[in-house]
Amino acid sequence: MAECSEPDCENVAAVRLYVPWDADRDVCTAHARALVQQDGVVAEPLDGAEDDWS
Repeated sequence: MAECSEPDCENVAAVRLYVPWDADRDVCTAHARALVQQDGVVAEPLDGAEDDWS
């Protein structure tokens, strides 16, 4: 699995975020929880990442 795309984060990416005003990115669950609260951002679990949802 790839690492989270957020700066200074070494966690495993578990979610793909579709961001209308920026590039799509793969992030860890912690960053996904924060970023998905912005209007228009859609989160989709990555294949095989179900075990990382904690």
